[in-house]
Amino acid sequence: MSLSSILSADAIDSAIKDCQAPDSFCPKKFFTLCGLTKKSPADVKKVFGILDNDGNGFVEEEELKFFLQKFSPGARVLTDKETKGFLSAADDDSDGRIGADEFQAMVLS
Repeated sequence: MSLSSILSADAIDSAIKDCQAPDSFCPKKFFTLCGLTKKSPADVKKVFGILDNDGNGFVEEEELKFFLQKFSPGARVLTDKETKGFLSAADDDSDGRIGADEFQAMVLS
């Protein structure tokens, strides 16, 4: 499954363009622009599954760096500052990784 089967290509493109400059990525704004905030909890969990490269049920810091590239292969890598900010914003239990429920809560809240 690809992200474009859940989100429109135009919305993904718009969200990627909005955060092209280093340190301009804001997860909540990105989720809104790409249309993810309007999706069902089931669709949000499908997106999480695509982001979870190793399939262990969590998205770790190393996977987060390449978050934008999951949406668009030519997108930039997140900076360390963006990656750490994203992780701290979503990691409710402070275990250093984002679980599916934490990701869903961040997207849909």
